[in-house]
Amino acid sequence: MLPLLLAAVIVAAPVTASASAPGQTGNTTVTLVTDNSFTVSNKVMRDFTKKTGVTVNVLPSGDAGAAVDQAIATKSNPLGDVFFGVDNTLLARTLDAGIFVPYKSPELANISKDIQLDPHHRVTPVDTADVCVNFDRKYFTDKKLTVPPTLDDLTKPEYKGLLVVENPATSPPGLAFLLATVRRFGPDGWPAYWEKLRDNGVKVVDSWDQAYNSEFSGSAGKGNYPLVVSYSTSPPTEVNAGAQPDQPPTGALLDTCFRQIEFAGILQGTTHEKAAKQLVDFMLSDRFQRDIPLRMHALPARDGTKLPSAFVKYAKVAPSPFSLPPAEIAKNRDQWIDQWTSTVLR
Repeated sequence: MLPLLLAAVIVAAPVTASASAPGQTGNTTVTLVTDNSFTVSNKVMRDFTKKTGVTVNVLPSGDAGAAVDQAIATKSNPLGDVFFGVDNTLLARTLDAGIFVPYKSPELANISKDIQLDPHHRVTPVDTADVCVNFDRKYFTDKKLTVPPTLDDLTKPEYKGLLVVENPATSPPGLAFLLATVRRFGPDGWPAYWEKLRDNGVKVVDSWDQAYNSEFSGSAGKGNYPLVVSYSTSPPTEVNAGAQPDQPPTGALLDTCFRQIEFAGILQGTTHEKAAKQLVDFMLSDRFQRDIPLRMHALPARDGTKLPSAFVKYAKVAPSPFSLPPAEIAKNRDQWIDQWTSTVLR
């Protein structure tokens, strides 16, 4: 799950259904297991309950990695009915563990096949986001310094001590950024790249929140680092409400991005499979998808979803983001993280 950008975590409280309409599931409660940063408007969830008679209980379970670990560990006695928050960096682990029930939602007709990564439909894509290096426009303007356009440029001496990143062992965007460098420089070349970043004064912190809200000079925290690993959807959140500047105070370097895709899946062992399928369908509906940008600061998976004006004007999508097959990530993830740790944190 993506970290929240300058917003509090708001968990949808369970809502009680009124009398069910014909064809509704009735007085059923399903538990949506997710990570701590999941947020959706309460009104959206009430609309789902009104339509189906199904109440949704949201169960946060730590960050994305911890939530996935817990879902795998509790496979024989699942904590809920639907899981949301596994992304393509963790996808193969969940598929290999067999924790999901295959389900091909009819709403997939509205979802690009490019992000439907599982041909057996054990998971369903819900949103996407590009993890990219973000920059503080004012800093670079004041210093009359050109913004570094590519990963290669970040190692140049003029950018020494300007970049803060997240530890890939503890942070999903940190892992995504590591994977971008693996894809760019190859399985044998990426450690040398990180040696250059280390020698160029890169700062490593444990979480996105610390990197963006405390260390980044372009955020509310007003830190000392004008370059930070965040998302291409971060700049719209830095625009003051009601303001319509020519550009936001921060920007995303679109040639540094790794594409994240987040999925939902029905958990094996659910006793409410029909209601769980209804919830997955609803998460792909236009009603739910329109809520994603301002609540989860990601882009909807559904084609043609109307975006908020700030996203239309300021959010950018990487034209050619880096990516790796989920199976390759699963096979090498632990080794890459160990190698990164010994290279950067020695």
